[in-house]
Amino acid sequence: MANVTNRQSPAASRLTLQVEQQLGAFQLLAALDLPAIGVSGIFGPSGSGKTSLLRLIAGLERPIRGTITLGEQTLLNTQQGIFIPPHRRRIGVVFQEARLFPHYLVRGNLAYGMRSPAPQRFAEIVELLGIERLLERMPGTLSGGEARRVAIGRALLSEPQLLLMDEPLTGLDDARKNELLRYITRLTQQVDIPIVYVSHDAKEITSIADHLVVMKAGQVRASNKLDALLQRFDLTHELGGFDAASLLEGTVIAHDATYDLTHLALDDGHQLVLPGISAALGRRLRVRILARDIALSLVPISGTSYRNQLSATIVDNTILPETPYTVEIRLAIGTFTLRARLTRKSWDEMGLKQGMQVTALIRSVSFSAC
Repeated sequence: MANVTNRQSPAASRLTLQVEQQLGAFQLLAALDLPAIGVSGIFGPSGSGKTSLLRLIAGLERPIRGTITLGEQTLLNTQQGIFIPPHRRRIGVVFQEARLFPHYLVRGNLAYGMRSPAPQRFAEIVELLGIERLLERMPGTLSGGEARRVAIGRALLSEPQLLLMDEPLTGLDDARKNELLRYITRLTQQVDIPIVYVSHDAKEITSIADHLVVMKAGQVRASNKLDALLQRFDLTHELGGFDAASLLEGTVIAHDATYDLTHLALDDGHQLVLPGISAALGRRLRVRILARDIALSLVPISGTSYRNQLSATIVDNTILPETPYTVEIRLAIGTFTLRARLTRKSWDEMGLKQGMQVTALIRSVSFSAC
């Protein structure tokens, strides 16, 4: 299926902002310059200001001062008295609740926001979100995941220059959450507009984001490419703590039907063996490896259940105040970096140090389509 585009040049949709908002005792201060393509994740705990920031971008609230631009259009400039209302911002918004019109069929809900008749675009988005069989149903008969897919479709059919998603998986059970996340992942690969995705779930946001913004207490703690932030020791607590992870990307090159395994070639020539998946040869996968699922050996070993052993160099290490019994480690493996975690006792007994060659033993790997 061809990409579903908004008929806009991606370069026209770069989002930049500098805003200040006061909500009772809570103060939001944020300055961001987000990429014009891909998914920018806004991550942080409840109360960090994520949704407040999204509402300012959408025009649902006004800051006490600041500027917001989308491409070449100024959406807000408090000093110059500029405020473009929400309905003129060309921004699609998907809330935590689907907010569908209860008296319209799904088909009518989808068509409501369309700027002009576009049968081909309608069909493309319906197919992309897997909602063909829902078109003649009423919203009250839909599951939570189905209703949110319809809400996403309605937002896309308004031909936005930017799509905002505010914790769309909240309140769903695990099965519906995983199903909707698969559709959203597919969406992020095929729509040609930038997406800002808000979540407080580290695993969820690392599954789909390209760029990451970390918020805490109303301020931007960090903003950079996702893989770069995942390697920062000082963000370990914010980005999952015990579940700190690294992301790698690779291409499916073979399937082992006898043992139900899939072989993935990483971009630097290394390979990983994964549990068997039904992915076509040549398909790209994003691989997530938890730091706690990596062990180190001084030499390659045999007679082990570890299927993945990669030659690595220790490039950095630290002991975090919140976990003084462990050592956080960064490993260089070819052209990519991998996080690992050992007990201090293991680090000392093995005589490990920066610059040392080791073998990284990877216990398990999770993945999502790229």
